[in-house]
Amino acid sequence: MTERLLSLQETYAPSNQCFGCGPANANGLRIRSFVENDGLVATWQPQPHHQAFAGMLNGGICGALLDCHSNWTAAWRLMVQAGATAPPCTVTADFHVKLRRPTPMTNPVLLRARVAELMPDRAVIEADLLADGKVTATCRGLFVAVQEGHPAYHRW
Repeated sequence: MTERLLSLQETYAPSNQCFGCGPANANGLRIRSFVENDGLVATWQPQPHHQAFAGMLNGGICGALLDCHSNWTAAWRLMVQAGATAPPCTVTADFHVKLRRPTPMTNPVLLRARVAELMPDRAVIEADLLADGKVTATCRGLFVAVQEGHPAYHRW
């Protein structure tokens, strides 16, 4: 029997209800992000109800995957930069998705994200969504650590 590694989401936010990355959201996408080199990676298997048209992933789902995976990349890097034991709660301030080509749903998709710019309380993240080895969507976004008083503060 092989041991199942815990994702960042399962490790730091097991009660999170986010649609894209919340382990506690039974109806969500439940992405699982892992540290690899200087960024994060995740694989995710689309289901038939995620399609836009026959065999192709809905563009909004592509955006949600990239958004949440990028957000966790920012939270993880801010945690490492601060020498903290848990990531700060971060939110999406701005993100742009480019849908490069239809995303086939037959095999798991791969998410890759890395830091483009890092500041004390925010990070610019660049991410890719790949299907069958081809980039199908890209994202660049700004993700900000929130302070007490913000609705997302301590959400995980």
